[in-house]
Amino acid sequence: MAAVGEVRYARSGEVDIAYQTFEGDGRDIVFVPGFISHLDLMWDLPPFAAIHRQLASLGRLTVFDKRGTGLSGRTLGFGSLAERMDDIRVVMDAAGIEKADLYAISEGGPLALLFTATFPDRVSSLCLWGTLVRGFWSSDFPWGLHREVAEAGVEWVQEHWGTGQALAGFIQHVPRSEETQRQLAMYQRSACTPAQVGEILKANLNIDIRSLLSAIRTPCLVMHNRHDPLIPVGQARYIAEHLPNAEYREGEGDFHVAWDGNDMGWMLDQLKDWFSRDSHQPAGRKSSGPAEPESRVLATVLITDLVGSTERATRMGDHAWSEQLDAHDRVSKDAVTVHAGRIVKSTGDGIVAVFDSPSRAVQCAQVLAGSLGEMDLPVRAGVHTGEVELRGQDIGGVGVHLASRVNDLATSGEVWVSRTVRDLVSGSGIRLEPRGAHALKGFDEEWELYAVSG
Repeated sequence: MAAVGEVRYARSGEVDIAYQTFEGDGRDIVFVPGFISHLDLMWDLPPFAAIHRQLASLGRLTVFDKRGTGLSGRTLGFGSLAERMDDIRVVMDAAGIEKADLYAISEGGPLALLFTATFPDRVSSLCLWGTLVRGFWSSDFPWGLHREVAEAGVEWVQEHWGTGQALAGFIQHVPRSEETQRQLAMYQRSACTPAQVGEILKANLNIDIRSLLSAIRTPCLVMHNRHDPLIPVGQARYIAEHLPNAEYREGEGDFHVAWDGNDMGWMLDQLKDWFSRDSHQPAGRKSSGPAEPESRVLATVLITDLVGSTERATRMGDHAWSEQLDAHDRVSKDAVTVHAGRIVKSTGDGIVAVFDSPSRAVQCAQVLAGSLGEMDLPVRAGVHTGEVELRGQDIGGVGVHLASRVNDLATSGEVWVSRTVRDLVSGSGIRLEPRGAHALKGFDEEWELYAVSG
């Protein structure tokens, strides 16, 4: 393994993301850490050092501190799930990595899954350890935490942050010595502040990416300890069951992460087996079909239309209405370009556009509603994140149909979004008001919808 690499920074919006690359032979491996990390100090903690050494022995390893922790930007308001996911792309770009195998632990799992669904052509394989897909308990997901238990836990962690005790729920089998407690206390204080750790944990509890799993066809190894005291094993079993191309391996350990790297020997052996393969077709399991990263991707779809366009065209006449539509098209094109999207097509009195960021899609819709409204061209907009089929320059599939249904329910000047979008932009500063559950034409289940406010 190469010596500890130089810490470098990649710019993600207004946030600096610290990363390191350790030169090695073979594949590129990107490690997506749990809820806190610190590039300078993680090598001094036995469990993280053991993981890093194993990964670095299997290829060229890149590690980074997620925003809000360690050497990366640590301001409050640290970003939505989608924005934190995009930090992976920013780090890969900065490190010159076109395609990589991802290894993710704990909260890093949802970020890696979302990244893989959004950028399937940049991920060779995915390996998950002790991760989750939803934070809170619900009647259809009994493996999450009950709200009152979770809130009490977050409060306790904040109160004890920096004492060495606060990681007791995350790292097990820690020696009861003054030196170990001192080491953990310093790590906690250096990696995060009490207010920041509270914000991160609360954001993690609001994670729910269940609806995105079916869009991920990349080979994936899901590993979990049967007696993990932090994240129930049912979370991992659910993930493996709902990923189209997954292999599941369950250990007998009683820890989420063990202090002694030797305790994690089983997991480290699984890493070696997985990342040493020439091909990542899961052993003993048939693929549900050929992976098609070029034709099916996760994307955020924005659909707009002018309200009352037929009546306005009749009243204004063809020439004047044509000029209005030209102005609409110019404003729409500029707004979509500024927000890093792509206009798929014009619908005559609206647009269909795609984005790889739900936050930017919503912000674009807000700009369009405001700018076109000032031009006396009232629009409504619908936004949904889901799997779409690429058909040349066009798109189709369920994700497009659902965005269209959401758009149909919005009124003049409104931007409505689906529950999936709400989950992904939580923490971005975008304010949403619930509009209830709606039966959408062509869909069996009701969908919770929200209107953008402010």
